[in-house]
Amino acid sequence: MKIFKIEPKIKFINKRYYAFALSGLIILAGLVTFVSRGFNMGIDFSGGTLIEVSLQENTSVQQLRNTLAKINLGDAQITQIGSENKFFIKTLASLKKLNLNNTEKMEDIEEYEIVAREIRSGIMDAAERTEATAGKIDLNNTAEGEIARFLRDKGLNDEDAQASAQIVISLRKSDTGIIGDFSALEKAGVKHRVMDVLRSSAFLGKFTFLKVEFVGPQVGKELRRKAALACIWALIGMLIYIGFRFKFLYGISGVLTLAHDVLIALSFILFFNIEMSLQVIAALLTIVGYSINDTIVLFDRLRDNVKIMRKDNLEIILDLSINQTLSRTIITSLTVFLTVLSLFFFGGEVIYPFAFTMLVGVVTGTYSTIYQSCAWLKVWEQYFLKRKKS
Repeated sequence: MKIFKIEPKIKFINKRYYAFALSGLIILAGLVTFVSRGFNMGIDFSGGTLIEVSLQENTSVQQLRNTLAKINLGDAQITQIGSENKFFIKTLASLKKLNLNNTEKMEDIEEYEIVAREIRSGIMDAAERTEATAGKIDLNNTAEGEIARFLRDKGLNDEDAQASAQIVISLRKSDTGIIGDFSALEKAGVKHRVMDVLRSSAFLGKFTFLKVEFVGPQVGKELRRKAALACIWALIGMLIYIGFRFKFLYGISGVLTLAHDVLIALSFILFFNIEMSLQVIAALLTIVGYSINDTIVLFDRLRDNVKIMRKDNLEIILDLSINQTLSRTIITSLTVFLTVLSLFFFGGEVIYPFAFTMLVGVVTGTYSTIYQSCAWLKVWEQYFLKRKKS
């Protein structure tokens, strides 16, 4: 399939300095942004608490933020997940920020568990807080082992206590994760004598934490190091592969092109203050793999043309090779672009950082294949090979 009926004869290489200038300005602006404010690090890299919460009633992000205003969460990020009652709460808050006394040295995970408990307390309404203060347990926010232990303390035998706790947890694994009424427990098989204890000594909260994850500062630091190494090793791997398959100069050109794509993507992440997370790193590594694919197709054509047109000027061969693969480059990129565009607009806030990074990467990868990959070969010939011969 071809876009052009007649093979185009566009002179791309003589515009290489304009392309270098454009890319250089974007990367320089990204560097300035990085120096001035740095990356917006997510909890994957900076440490913190991630909570997935499900509410019984439909709530907006702003309403939930207002509810949590009573505790000092700092710049907590609240993201709605699909339905109107599920949210991600990401916070870097520590005991110090929450004005809590940390009188003893504790592990990071213990500290963040206390932070999660404070967030749970912040979401509670007055009625729930009264029930909790009276010593009642919240069946929507208590672990199975704690429920069983609570029932045993109330005089129930081990078998009834454990079986009832399992029923509670199984009901919480529904779509919302919330038990709305005590009658649901009775219908699910909880015995009458257990129900009497639950009705008098427990309550059903209007929300539940579906997931709580903790990342300590040291773990975040290690993840940052590994993410950087992953990108570096990916570039080195591409250099070795292209150098082995073609020539070493092609490998250098390919790696410079890939580094260009990653730096441009990082610059736009900085411009739009996108949260730097593991899914962004995954997108950057995907960009490396995607971009090199187009470049290898171009280098294949270039290698064939160099054999056929040995006496021709390198710039002519480079332009010809780019034009011959232009239809394929555009069609492939457009297909991927439309797919990523649908993720960007309809994937929701959770996948937004990945989709944004990929969107920038697809555009940048197409641009770099056409204007950067072969241009570096021309620069090498112009400034290094000719000087060596002279």
